[in-house]
Amino acid sequence: MLTLFFADIIAIIHLGYVIFVILGFILILVGIFLKWKWIRNLWFRMIHLGAIVGVALEALLGINCPLTVLEFELRYGATPSDRRLSFVGNIIDSVLYYDAPAWLFTIIYSAFAILVAITFILAPPTRKRH
Repeated sequence: MLTLFFADIIAIIHLGYVIFVILGFILILVGIFLKWKWIRNLWFRMIHLGAIVGVALEALLGINCPLTVLEFELRYGATPSDRRLSFVGNIIDSVLYYDAPAWLFTIIYSAFAILVAITFILAPPTRKRH
């Protein structure tokens, strides 16, 4: 039962990561149009870009996401028949995981990383001046 709890914690962290990447991009785009200064924060932008570039590189190199691997090891045990889902885990997994070819995810992640990189041209991050 403890492994199921930890699997749910990993799933929540994973969902948070995905939300950060997607919502961060949306807020950057909105911030460009509304001229929000905070979207030019260098640390935020570098972490945000690094988050999606990391995902795209994993896909391009055929590496499984470490969060997915850890969650599945905790949730599924040795065999798929050992599958243990909780209510929370079931909901999060239905949001995070889709049955599609790996090449499709690679294209989506890579294209998204390129879009995030383009925002560096549209609204370059700035360093805080003292």
